[in-house]
Amino acid sequence: MASANLRAELECSVCLNIYTDPVNLRCGHNFCRVCIDRVLGTQGGSGGYSCPECREKFQDRSALQRNITLRNIVENFLSAQPDQEESGVFCTHCVDYPVPAVRSCLHCEVSLCDKHLKVHKKSPKHVLCDPTLSMESRKCSVHKKILEYYCTEDDICICVSCSLAGEHRGHQVEMLDEASEKKKETLRNFLQKLLTKREETEERVQSLQEHRRKVEEKASGDTERVTVLFRDLRRRLEDLEKRILREISGRAERISISIRDLEIKKEELSRKMRHIEELCNMTDPLTVLQESDTGDLCDTEDGDNEDRERHEKLLHDGGGLDVAEVLHTGLSDIITEVNVSFYIQGAADILLDVNTADNNLHISDDRKTVSKSDRNQNHPKTPERFQGYYQVMSSRSFSSGRHYWEVDVRGSDDWIVGMCYPSIERRGGESLIGCNNKSWGLWRTGDRYEVTHDSNKIPLPTKISSNRVRIYLDYEVGRISFYDLCDPIRHLHTFTTTFTEPLHAGIYVYKGCVKICGGNRE
Repeated sequence: MASANLRAELECSVCLNIYTDPVNLRCGHNFCRVCIDRVLGTQGGSGGYSCPECREKFQDRSALQRNITLRNIVENFLSAQPDQEESGVFCTHCVDYPVPAVRSCLHCEVSLCDKHLKVHKKSPKHVLCDPTLSMESRKCSVHKKILEYYCTEDDICICVSCSLAGEHRGHQVEMLDEASEKKKETLRNFLQKLLTKREETEERVQSLQEHRRKVEEKASGDTERVTVLFRDLRRRLEDLEKRILREISGRAERISISIRDLEIKKEELSRKMRHIEELCNMTDPLTVLQESDTGDLCDTEDGDNEDRERHEKLLHDGGGLDVAEVLHTGLSDIITEVNVSFYIQGAADILLDVNTADNNLHISDDRKTVSKSDRNQNHPKTPERFQGYYQVMSSRSFSSGRHYWEVDVRGSDDWIVGMCYPSIERRGGESLIGCNNKSWGLWRTGDRYEVTHDSNKIPLPTKISSNRVRIYLDYEVGRISFYDLCDPIRHLHTFTTTFTEPLHAGIYVYKGCVKICGGNRE
């Protein structure tokens, strides 16, 4: 077993035989000199060299260093375990005890040890070969002569009679050694191709293994995000279901309340009618004229318009919101949240445009933070600069696709964040984000939060609980949505319209600072 293990260590990985004149590369691996010369020769035109064993790359052809120690080990191994012992062939003439044969004579059909080989006849007809027990396989089955030639046309080994007078007469033939070397050369070339393919395959394996590692890492994060997302979706769907069911069950109740109110009003009208009839039936004029509440009795217009409007609304919409509309709005908000929470991976890279900043705003060097300054920044007054309101726009605009950007608002309690067209006014009250039809904003003033477009303010029912706000844009669909980045993300409001211009991010800061976070397109 130890001998077999040592032999495996002494085999060249190119020819798979025991080293012949072993040399080594810079990486430390050993090869037969002839084998590695051939390999490096085939790599010369590829722009670099590499070790067939470990694939370490070299810019220049590596100098081959003879490994004298390894050569001595090979020689000692071969002398200690010669081929004849492994073959199990013994000398034919040594009858007293078995002596390993070193050669076999195909002509005499005997195997010879060193002693009997020295006295064996040396004439050309005595063909010697490595020790073998199957000498018949090395002779022609027809002429019983030694196979000395190779017919290249029929790809078969033949004897001299086959080539001169047999069925292979006139065929192209070669000596066995010559044909064998040619075949070995073909096999070596094929072996080199296999080595190259193996290297390419190994590189593909390593590439896929690295890709698998990245996919597994991403899958772990995606699994967690999907779990959180679907938990939140189930909660939101349950909330939407309860809200719609409340709307449905509340319709009849609202109608009943209106009927009750009308019945009360009808009773009041009947009471007035009876009182008026009593007055009309009186004969004493003084009593009639001294009645103090006749003005109230004759007032029949009180609440009539409101009652008529309520009556018409109940008849036409069933006393509540349309179920389809509530479903559509609620599901659209959920789908938008799915897009924002899962499919969009990075925030848009937004930088503030100093040329649009009001003179009382300071823009940081990285153009990510805007803060209210007590000092006038003395920027030149240009048409694109905001004047009078502490606002700034982004240099980047969006005219297609889905994007989002985030702001850290912990540095201020009086701000507006949103999006606006480049044609927005730059001075006067109509330039404020949300106070025109060219901008959409989320406002905070003290503890009050609201969303605004075209001066229509919608108060938010709850405060923003985190320090970060996300503004999401779906240009083609026509949506601008605002989110509180708490856990889980909470949808605040969505504006829906058809955009007619590119959109810029916009920020207003009355005091403190607001900072833009993040940075990639979807």
